[in-house]
Amino acid sequence: MKLDKVHNKSKRLRKKLYLGEFAVFGFEVTCKLKHVSDVEFDVFIDDIIDVIESRNLIGGGGGSLNDYSLFICGDGRYSSASESDRAYIKDWLEINACTNSIIIGDLVDAYYGVY
Repeated sequence: MKLDKVHNKSKRLRKKLYLGEFAVFGFEVTCKLKHVSDVEFDVFIDDIIDVIESRNLIGGGGGSLNDYSLFICGDGRYSSASESDRAYIKDWLEINACTNSIIIGDLVDAYYGVY
């Protein structure tokens, strides 16, 4: 589907296809973990889930004891992550003792992968 033809679609169709004002945005997070034990890794996962859920966001992804990546977007049907959510997650990861080499992606359309 050509996304540049959004304006010629009805509101009902834009909503059904998550286009225009109904687009859902999210961002990718990638980080390397310092040498951590299995227990420290489990604590890190529990903590990042708590941080994500506290902002009414959801995340999907995973990784190993060395690398971890996930995609984060809004928890509601038409809710999106915001720039403040990106900044908050980035700040939290930077102060976390387990992480280094943090990459926070730009906000992108969660359904179509475009800006």
